Amino acid sequence: MSVAEIGAAAGITGSGVYRHFDRKTAVLVALFDQIIDDLLRDEQEILESASDLSGALDRLIAGQVEFVVGDRELAQVYHNEINNLPAEDRRRLRRKQRLYLEEWVHLVAELHRDLSDADARTVVHAAVGAIQSALFHNTGLVEDRLRELLTEAARAIVGISH
Repeated sequence: MSVAEIGAAAGITGSGVYRHFDRKTAVLVALFDQIIDDLLRDEQEILESASDLSGALDRLIAGQVEFVVGDRELAQVYHNEINNLPAEDRRRLRRKQRLYLEEWVHLVAELHRDLSDADARTVVHAAVGAIQSALFHNTGLVEDRLRELLTEAARAIVGISH
């Protein structure tokens, strides 16, 4: 995407982008920060308001599914571009991403006390991977059906029923 296209999407000229960002990658960094901050904020609200562990995990799954299905293009850009960012920004964003997933791991470990920490982490990554599997192929499904299937798959992986 060119700076002119970014500017047009924001309702300004391409050169106007540089009044707010010193380089094109800074636009991506700001965007990715916002994505992760939104996920972390939503996660915190879920954890504070949840009455049970399964319900909290189910709502986290729903949020991740919505990000992948509802914000598909944004999720694709994040997935494709995170490794192209300056090393310091990439490390910082990956730390925030790990914080987000850490709550998932905690919930899975609490729900399935027989799992080791490594087991719980593997289950979480498998569930998120299942959700994100729809990012790069055209399923041919309507969005509601895709949401339903991805949610069911992630629930099955983490071992919760609905």
